[in-house]
Amino acid sequence: MSHTSRPAQPLRAPQTSSGAAAAAADIRPLMSAFPSGVSVVTTVAADSEPRGMTCSSLASVALDPPTVVLCLRTQSPTTQAVLETGQVAVNLLHEEGRPVSDLFASGDPDRFARTEWRLPLGAGGPHLTEAAHAIADGEVAGAVEFGDHTAVFVRVHRVSLHDAVEPLLYGKRRYARWSDATAVPGPPAAAPPAAGSAAARIPAPSAPEGAARVRP
Repeated sequence: MSHTSRPAQPLRAPQTSSGAAAAAADIRPLMSAFPSGVSVVTTVAADSEPRGMTCSSLASVALDPPTVVLCLRTQSPTTQAVLETGQVAVNLLHEEGRPVSDLFASGDPDRFARTEWRLPLGAGGPHLTEAAHAIADGEVAGAVEFGDHTAVFVRVHRVSLHDAVEPLLYGKRRYARWSDATAVPGPPAAAPPAAGSAAARIPAPSAPEGAARVRP
């Protein structure tokens, strides 16, 4: 598999002086309280072997150019392969994909032999076709190493969606199904004001500058 992009070189984060160092805090309970989707990041290493790891630390960065950021464990062989080749695929798992999430979080060397995958033309890494409801292919645009993780910025050039299935969620150290989480209906929407009423004549306030939010 040929790659046209140059390998990404991690940028070192600014060092904090010892006098300014703050007391370390365990942020795992904080992040556990922030539920997210579940992804498996994949690539093909320079030795042509597939690499992959489970990742729930994923966020959008920009719509133009379309860019996401992945926070990956620096010492992971998958991270090293992503940085060396500059190519990556992000597989968002559907709600039946928990076994695949556990498999790629386990470090099992035979993980790719135990799950269905393919490598389409132009893919950034293996597509987990039986476990993913959305897949993004992209190239590494930059990386910043900080502590024990590396933030990898990925410029996405292709997105594949499978709308027939719903996402897998993770939070509070347990999994949840999107269809279960959304099964309970919310409160009914308020009725719109009648035409000619005072409320109908008051224009809605415009959003403040910077209030727009990039949707993942």
